[in-house]
Amino acid sequence: MTTSRRHLLLTAFAAALPWRSADAGTALQLPTLYTDAVDPASCLVSEKYDGVRGHWDGATLRYRSGRAVPAPAWFTERLPRGTPLDGELWLARGRFDELSGVVRKAVPVDAEWRALHYMVFELPGASGTFAERARRIREIVAGAAWPQLAAVEQTPVANREALHRRLADVVAQGGEGLVLHRADAPYRAGRSDALMKLKPELDTEAVVVAHHAGQGRLEGQLGALEVRTPQGRRFLIGTGFSDAQRRDPPPVGSVVTYRYRDLTATGLPRFASFLRVHDAL
Repeated sequence: MTTSRRHLLLTAFAAALPWRSADAGTALQLPTLYTDAVDPASCLVSEKYDGVRGHWDGATLRYRSGRAVPAPAWFTERLPRGTPLDGELWLARGRFDELSGVVRKAVPVDAEWRALHYMVFELPGASGTFAERARRIREIVAGAAWPQLAAVEQTPVANREALHRRLADVVAQGGEGLVLHRADAPYRAGRSDALMKLKPELDTEAVVVAHHAGQGRLEGQLGALEVRTPQGRRFLIGTGFSDAQRRDPPPVGSVVTYRYRDLTATGLPRFASFLRVHDAL
């Protein structure tokens, strides 16, 4: 990983919330975690797409870091001029790594981009409730009449039991989880309880601070990463790595995404497992 690349990851990781598109100056929304203390009947629910977040500021398509996405001109020309959108660049369930490779290429490959969809879930800065904004998204997408621009389906659920049945259905089909957005919520940048994610496993990021050598069959390779959370807590991640990642582990200073079950009383993750090097883009 180059020094500039590592700096980009650390900057994105350490930046104060809310995430802000550095060039466009638009602060984006971030979810909290859903708990059963929330009545889901007050929300609209959608699938959580495992894609690369794309913010259309009305003129330029940007990663959440604010850098411009090197998308083909024919792709961005189909997006509504002057109307900001927030969504996910997406291929299909279970194809995040392939997608990430497509959208990071400095010279985009048209054939690869024609397989992508821009799944729109929000109108940054727009007025009205989320239910009203969701209707407006559907109108924008219908007016574009372009299959690669799609409105994320937002539907109500009757109760907690129905919500968890829907989660089970999505996960069984290879989906990542669900997003709940309070239907009456105005647009609010940053992290708030109006927007929540629900997944069978949680995931978040930490900075690699050390490599711990393996033993036995892992001798001469990575045994575990020592990582530090944004709160300063340090712990080891020893599972989830491929053989190639153990031979060439994420470097000290990089940001990694890990999965975990829940937190201990001291705030450390239970059953932490490496997922990927975090790509702030």
